Amino acid sequence: MSRSHTRTRRLAFALAIGLPLAALVVFFAWPVAAMLARGLGPEALGVLGAERTRRLLGTTVQLAAAGTIGSVLLGVPGAYVLYACRFPGRRALRAIATIPFVLPTVVVGVAFRSLLGRDGAYSFLGLDQTTTAIVAAMVFFNFSVVVRTVGTMWAGLDPRTADAARMLGAGPVRVFRTVTLPALRGAVASSACVVFLFCSTAYGIVVTLGGTSTLESEIAVQTFQLNLDAAAAFSFVQFALVALTLTISSRASRATAVAMRPSAEHRLRISDLPSAALTFAVVFGLIVAPMASLAVRSFRQDGQWTLANYRLLATPGKGAAGGITVVEALEHSLRAAAIATAIALAIGVPLAFALSRPTGPARARRPPEGTGAKRRRVPRGRSPESAALRAIESFAMAPLGVSAVTVGFGFIISLQGPPLYMGDELIPIAQAIIAMPMVLRALLPIMRAIDPRLRDAAAMLGASPARTLATVDAPIMFRGLGLAVGFAFAMSLGEFGASSFLASDDNGTLPVLVSRLLARPGGGNYGMAMAASVILGLATALVMTLSEHTRERNHVPA
Repeated sequence: MSRSHTRTRRLAFALAIGLPLAALVVFFAWPVAAMLARGLGPEALGVLGAERTRRLLGTTVQLAAAGTIGSVLLGVPGAYVLYACRFPGRRALRAIATIPFVLPTVVVGVAFRSLLGRDGAYSFLGLDQTTTAIVAAMVFFNFSVVVRTVGTMWAGLDPRTADAARMLGAGPVRVFRTVTLPALRGAVASSACVVFLFCSTAYGIVVTLGGTSTLESEIAVQTFQLNLDAAAAFSFVQFALVALTLTISSRASRATAVAMRPSAEHRLRISDLPSAALTFAVVFGLIVAPMASLAVRSFRQDGQWTLANYRLLATPGKGAAGGITVVEALEHSLRAAAIATAIALAIGVPLAFALSRPTGPARARRPPEGTGAKRRRVPRGRSPESAALRAIESFAMAPLGVSAVTVGFGFIISLQGPPLYMGDELIPIAQAIIAMPMVLRALLPIMRAIDPRLRDAAAMLGASPARTLATVDAPIMFRGLGLAVGFAFAMSLGEFGASSFLASDDNGTLPVLVSRLLARPGGGNYGMAMAASVILGLATALVMTLSEHTRERNHVPA
């Protein structure tokens, strides 16, 4: 490779790393640092030691723990049934179990209100606006996290150990307790930590279902009341809780067992019926029921079947501030999501290219020509360059572990004042920061799978770095681009936490407007919220369906 090509390559690498990092520093690190600094200010310190803060922290931890326990207890049997047993309709059940994870939190909250509220199918339980309803919604969201994480590991366990235990007379329970569970302990612990993180940062569910206050919801309340020091104190406590959870999750992930070889799937046996019955009950009673109730209730008003709720979408709700309609809010959401997706790609794609390219000693080194020596590969992770790349990747993935409420609050105290005076344009920027890690997660595995020898061969044939990028890297990267776009757009479209802080009365997004409609009394507003939630849920599901189709067509790993 010529010196000019080497300089060009180094410059392109520096730009691919430097520009995205600069954007993350300005729009992520700075807001979070500003929030932390204010949370440790003199006025905020008094709030940190208050009884109310301890009570909010206790409520948040208790709800998250209950949601985690419920998700694990229901998800582990579901992982076994959906990944280790073979029966008709298994693929459909897997797809249904995955749907909740891509739905906006506001849609889920409205769905559970339609199910548990007055005239709902589960209204006889008396759980409307209770903490039990919040925990059930958390389990609804995170059941698929446990099923997929544990199920993938379960499907890769070597079945011979369990078969040997059965031949020695061990029953199904003992085989599970002494053989299977130890092998799955790491996956169960890792998924439990992830679920606890999601539950502890749940905002849309708590706001729409009501019944209690958590750190997330109280941050919003104090911000709207302009008690920014109190909000900063609560944000600091929430950030510390998230950091602790991520630390434990990282250790649990390292303890995850490594699959030895794919196990042979078996037909559903008599001994599997209790697990199968529980899984079917969860899928249809906890996942399908809320969504079906939401769809049905959107077509009913005053006990009659009608399209009135959908006709009202072009009119402002009663008492809705700013007079914005659902149709206008949907337009705002689509426009913001499109801009956010473009920004997330502008940050994520260059980072994916740069982080997927081994540099320095991490690359397979060429020996001097004519020496006959073999190429020596220095293990990845033992060079300063690879250590720096790991640190950059960790920083780029950090928004995935910081709650959207923290990001939104940080934007308020750092970017809506000097030296930057930004307004509604902050909404797509915040959404992009939140969605960008998913772009990286979609692209990095694909880019890292590229054989470096392809790039070396192109360089030896005289291709410039730009041409190598266009002819080797780009075609492979495009295979995963559809999934990256789908994740970014769907997450931005349904984003509620940060948008609820940043949206003005006349430029609200659809999730924000749904929350406002629910907060105002009146059957018309409630019906509009139902109809709007159906539209938002369908739009999100359509985006993810298209991206999933693109992934399968291009044979991209899930």
